[in-house]
Amino acid sequence: MKVLQLITSTRSFFEQQVSVLEDRGVECTVVGVPGEYSAESPRTPADYLRFYPKILSKVRTGEYDIVHANYGLVAPFALAQPTRPVVVTLWGTDLMSQLGWLRTISRYGARFADAVVVPSPAMSDVLEVDHALIPFGVDTELFRPIPREQARERVGWERDRPIALFPYDPSRSEKDFPRARRIVEHADVDVDLRAVNGVPHEEVPYYMNASDVLLVSSEREAGPMVVKEAAACNLPVVSTDVGFVRETIGDVDNCAVATSDDELAAALEDVLEDGGRSNGREAVDALGLEAMGDQLLEVYQRVLGDENGRPTPVQEGVSRGV
Repeated sequence: MKVLQLITSTRSFFEQQVSVLEDRGVECTVVGVPGEYSAESPRTPADYLRFYPKILSKVRTGEYDIVHANYGLVAPFALAQPTRPVVVTLWGTDLMSQLGWLRTISRYGARFADAVVVPSPAMSDVLEVDHALIPFGVDTELFRPIPREQARERVGWERDRPIALFPYDPSRSEKDFPRARRIVEHADVDVDLRAVNGVPHEEVPYYMNASDVLLVSSEREAGPMVVKEAAACNLPVVSTDVGFVRETIGDVDNCAVATSDDELAAALEDVLEDGGRSNGREAVDALGLEAMGDQLLEVYQRVLGDENGRPTPVQEGVSRGV
């Protein structure tokens, strides 16, 4: 099986997706939108105009069985090629974007695709078409418990200060860094709040293990993946009730899901006064890369096996949104 994978920009979880699919004999070719992207300098319409001819030139070779659009923004380009079935995976920041036009494009792509995949129940609840619920897998070999002293030496942090990790760029408004700072200031505990972003993916587990708690103050999330990754490291988590946080750590020791600033500050106090790690790794055992790869392969097989070209249910997670 050969699949043409379309992306705007690569992400670590997408690269893991490609890897597990190739382990299962799926040959993946990745085509990204031309041009360099940054938050300060997004791609231009001209970049996207150059994207479609690249897709057509690949599809016309007749080599590919499926075109897989990863992210709502590239779905229309996948659907515009006339010959191959289309799978669309929505990532969350598309379907649940603050930008109305991006939400509309994502819903349009989902409506006309041959199969749709979403990674979280929060997205499932707002999507009106049949879809497969396949959580992004966690690389539990990379994200693993590491002795805190060893991790702090690796990242260059002092050893005698409790640290709350804020795992995002503080300038991203939806992550609400000012709220995280308020929570830390309000909590009756001595702790440093440290924002970490832009480090190599393979270094992130060291920052997580060097921390005493992960603090998520986001106002909305489809995920976030960092909560699963922190759980795999047995790092305690204090988070707002967003995305799949509650289902991931709701029953995990030394973790808390709350809504108000007072509740979040109290939870932060409790976690730091306890001083222990979580048992979160037990909660992510079923969220590994292998399960994700098996379920995606089944989506591909169902799409190719459906002579009517329509999406078919692939697991119990398939649902119709409200």
